[in-house]
Amino acid sequence: MTEQTNRQRRAADGITAPLRYTIFRRIWLASLLSNLGLLIQGVGAAWAMTQMAASADKVALVQTALMLPIMLISMPAGAIADMYDRRIVTLVALMIALTGASALTILAGLKLIAPESLLAFCFVVGSGNALFGPAWQSSVSEQVPPEALPSAVALNGISYNIARSFGPAVGGVIVAALGAVAAFACNAILYLPLLVVLLLWRRAVEPSRLPREKLNRAMVSGFRYITNSPPIKIVLLRTLVMGLIGGAVMALMPLVARDLLHGGAQTYGIILGAFGMGAVVGALNIHELRKRMSGEAAIRACTISMAFAMAAIALSTEPVLTAAALVLAGAVWMAAVALFNIGVQLSAPRWVAGRSLAAFQASISGGIAIGAWGWGHLTDYAGVEVALLTAAGLMLVSPVLGIWLTMPRVGARNEDADVLADPEVKLSLTGRSGPLVVEIEYRVAQENARAFHNVMQDVQLSRQRNGAYGWSIARDIADPELWTERYHCPTWFDYLRQRNRSTQSERALHQQAIDFHIGADPVRIRRMLERPFGSVRWNEGTPDRASAEVLPVVATAAGSSIAR
Repeated sequence: MTEQTNRQRRAADGITAPLRYTIFRRIWLASLLSNLGLLIQGVGAAWAMTQMAASADKVALVQTALMLPIMLISMPAGAIADMYDRRIVTLVALMIALTGASALTILAGLKLIAPESLLAFCFVVGSGNALFGPAWQSSVSEQVPPEALPSAVALNGISYNIARSFGPAVGGVIVAALGAVAAFACNAILYLPLLVVLLLWRRAVEPSRLPREKLNRAMVSGFRYITNSPPIKIVLLRTLVMGLIGGAVMALMPLVARDLLHGGAQTYGIILGAFGMGAVVGALNIHELRKRMSGEAAIRACTISMAFAMAAIALSTEPVLTAAALVLAGAVWMAAVALFNIGVQLSAPRWVAGRSLAAFQASISGGIAIGAWGWGHLTDYAGVEVALLTAAGLMLVSPVLGIWLTMPRVGARNEDADVLADPEVKLSLTGRSGPLVVEIEYRVAQENARAFHNVMQDVQLSRQRNGAYGWSIARDIADPELWTERYHCPTWFDYLRQRNRSTQSERALHQQAIDFHIGADPVRIRRMLERPFGSVRWNEGTPDRASAEVLPVVATAAGSSIAR
């Protein structure tokens, strides 16, 4: 039996394991074609800009136009992905991108395109991709079992980079032979297979027992979760730095082809392909890298290798040497980004997965977009070689961040816990009743006071990231064994959401706090309506507002013993 379990585990760990699941395989293949089209368009847009504008910053702005929307709208996109049917969200996002690509094709065919309009339509395509990304990535966990999720994340990276391996070279050939218009048209056509596959996907949707959050509240919930999750914050900051510095390679690659290698569109396509080939190699080795090295050691190795590759690109005038350096750069870039992505995916529970991945996308894309603008201006001032060498130097010293922002250890996905039974309610409440105040009394032996206080600091983060505010812990000065935890939730519905957003590890943390409790009586919990204006009638004849409201059905679920 043990041997069979080990074989199953090895099969789940294999990089191709997720392809055994039909829906994942179909979406993965269709997304490969979509990525191919996007990269072909990128070659056409970048090369068209080099023909229309001589300044390096305008060329670099093509990358900014494609990436900036991901930074600007990623959090609303993540909230929408968590609030609505992710299949519908991806379909709408693809239609936005298809509209932008089609309009760009038509205007370019009519020779009505200018640098400003080219950037504008790249921005529209980027906006569609920004809305698409969180819904697509967070739906991966619905297409494969938890044990195959890391491999599925790596495969999605491989999909993009297989396209990067061939797309730029194909794009270079298309642009050289038929012009940029043909590249734009290819992108529009290659969106269609993914649209068809998503239309055919019959996603199983579990209806929520509580009303959907409003968009602004959902965004606040996501922001609150991330700011109270130290591991995710560290990953996002390291990702941002990687994008700011490493984005120099992608932003300046057209100028490397034109100014350092003195080539044309085909040369640009070939060196982009070399970067993509390296990225595929990096993605294929993610599993081995995670097995052999800690997260911090792996990121350190990637950044140092990236620095040497960038220096080689800056100093090389031979296409073969430049391509070899780009293979290395692509491999370590992909490995680092995949490690960051896996860290976020496995740290975030399902209810906030879209928003967490949106924050990750904002970090990497925002870093690349802002970095591209800065590296373009530096190139105008000092040249491509100096800009790349500067980026290489910064990349070389970036592992110093690990002293303060050490990459967290990542294991299996932190699964959602069982639904808790609703608390007993005798006061008439509506879903909007609030604020709600929760007080939990613990009796703790004085010799365990320090250990209990330390555990409660982690409990604080847990409560706050799931929706509580105004958290405090107090100790009775007349009865030193008595401790009172206190926190608020904005409304009754917010409190019910907060109770059931905990993951299994958070429930274990709450139980650890309860285990400090001593005495015959259990932990005492009070739930109070603060300033209960809406719960008090003006007079006997005033209608009860709560009588028209439907309260949640009381659940009979495991875990009701956890103090909440």
